[in-house]
Amino acid sequence: MRIRPALPADARALAVLGERLWRETYAGLIPASNLELHLAKTFGPDRQAAELADPAYRALVIEEGDALLGYTLLRAGGPTEERASFHFVNPLEVVRFYVDASLHGRGAAQALMTAVLNHATSEGHDGVWLQVWEQNPRAIRFYAKAGFADAGEATFRVGGQVDRDRLLVHDLMIRPL
Repeated sequence: MRIRPALPADARALAVLGERLWRETYAGLIPASNLELHLAKTFGPDRQAAELADPAYRALVIEEGDALLGYTLLRAGGPTEERASFHFVNPLEVVRFYVDASLHGRGAAQALMTAVLNHATSEGHDGVWLQVWEQNPRAIRFYAKAGFADAGEATFRVGGQVDRDRLLVHDLMIRPL
């Protein structure tokens, strides 16, 4: 297993992986019509290629053999209304963070999050933020263990549905003793 930056040639594989992992995570929890609208808007190969080409974005992938089994999509900055609840000057958003179930319990998610925080630090970001669905306690526990703190709530649209998320932040300027 290795973590590396995503390449333009990974766009199609990222689209397939992203859709599969999102579907596996949320099928049955979100009405099918909303799920399909979200997947169509978010995970097509053209969308992945555009994100990979955009200098504001950075994607890291977990690769095992020839297969992509996890990834994170990062974006410099973020929406003003979310940043208003914390005081980062140069934040980095974790837009997506998914790891295939075959890697659960093997340290892959922790390794990917370490790569995110190392990237953020090396690029001069002072904080990292993300949104997580309030009904996903496993993810919330993972992020808390990685050093993220709850900073309030936000909304997330899935098709025609609006969900309430937790807004989590990791202050990179706070150093452990």
